[in-house]
Amino acid sequence: MENSKSAKFQIGQIVKHRIYPFRGVIFDVDPTFNNTEEWWLSIPEEIRPGKDQPFYHLFAENDETEYVAYVSEQNLVPDLSEEPLRHPDIPEIFDELEDGIYRTRNVHAH
Repeated sequence: MENSKSAKFQIGQIVKHRIYPFRGVIFDVDPTFNNTEEWWLSIPEEIRPGKDQPFYHLFAENDETEYVAYVSEQNLVPDLSEEPLRHPDIPEIFDELEDGIYRTRNVHAH
């Protein structure tokens, strides 16, 4: 039985939710669940993810709005559209989109 904790997705990768209609770019990864119990319990039980897997912080967007999402690895799939995202916080962390991956800015250049 494989018990690997390595993240399946990488920072800068564009992903989409397996169930809900949104996509986003990963800007941080937690190796296991690192949010409040209240947040976790607010997820409908039939789709509530296990805590012992990577969780991803996304600059997310849907048709109506942009926001920050916290999503379990099991609920993400790669977004292969290569379409850029419009989230306003992306330029603070990332440079251009290259081969479907946002390249991380050199934030220590100041």
